[in-house]
Formats: sequence, C-alpha cells, structure tokens
Amino acid sequence: FDYDLVPTGRRISWLFLVLSGALVGMSAGIMGVGGGFLTFPIFVYVLGVSSMTTVGTDIFQIIFTAGYAAVSQYAIYGFIFYTLAMGMLLGSLLGIQVGAMVTKVVKGITIRGFYAMAVLAGFVNRIFALPAKLGAMDIIPISKQTGAILEAIGVWAFFIVIGGFGVWVIGTFLTNIRVLKGEEARS
Repeated sequence: FDYDLVPTGRRISWLFLVLSGALVGMSAGIMGVGGGFLTFPIFVYVLGVSSMTTVGTDIFQIIFTAGYAAVSQYAIYGFIFYTLAMGMLLGSLLGIQVGAMVTKVVKGITIRGFYAMAVLAGFVNRIFALPAKLGAMDIIPISKQTGAILEAIGVWAFFIVIGGFGVWVIGTFLTNIRVLKGEEARS
C-alpha cells in the first residue's frame, strides 16, 4: 500500500529497514537523541522518500518506540523527570502543529537544507568542545580559559543557527497564514 511513496515504486528491503531501525533505536537508547537525525538522511538520501513523507513516517514510528523505551527502560527505574517531560510535551505539541503547517508551504529542498545546517551546527559545537576535553585529559596543551572560550563559541554558534531556524519557521508560518487558511477551507 506504500508503493506510491517511493519514486519509481521500487521495493525497499525489509532487512535494510530493520537494520536501520536497530541503528536508530540504539542511538536513541544510548544518547537519548531523537532518531530523526538518522532517519531523515536514511529515508531521504538513501531511499529517495520525500521530505514530507519522511517527517510523517518518523513522527508516527516515534510514538511507539519512544513510548516503549520510556516505560520499559526508564520509568520503571525512576529515570524520568515527569514535570520536565510534560512541559516539553506541551511545547512539542504546539511546535509539531506549526512545523507540519510550514512544511506545506516550503519546498522539500529547503527542509533538507535546514536539516543539514542543524547537523552541521551540532558538529561545529562538538568540534569547539573537543580542545577543552583533550586538554583535561592532558592530550594537548591548552589552558582552561582557552578551552572554555572555545566551548562557549561552539555553544553560541549552535544556538545561533538553531535560533535562526526557529525564527525562520515562525516567520514562514506567520507570513503564510492566509495560504494555510485557504488550504484548510478547501479541505
């Protein structure tokens, strides 16, 4: 029933999907990251699935995997900060609605570009944190002050890129409200 979602209707190996899912699941379980940073490139660049379909599919599968992991691996051992989780949930519910509407008025290539920028921002953040870590292990000679300055630059660079993305999403949403309302009226 999903043949029309992959260009040329080609088949996707179930083994590839299961192995990709295992990689995403291990990353989420070990680092607590959302699997989307791995799922997006696998679906879009390896399988050729559209950005919109990738986002929808990823959000759908997260419902089950995150719910299972939260209960079976973390809640029963007392490792959930419930008030923090509820606050994030409320914000996420609003953010998902706005983000989903924005994807209706933005080209897929733009979404891919912002995804690449976000990954690059995370990479730059970690590169700037590396000298302080290596200095603390006495691998390279670097003063604590210099390491702290480099770490701060990495953090600022990350949040400037991510903040810029957030401003762009909200701006795109606000400038396209009429288009989005017209789309809802036709539905």
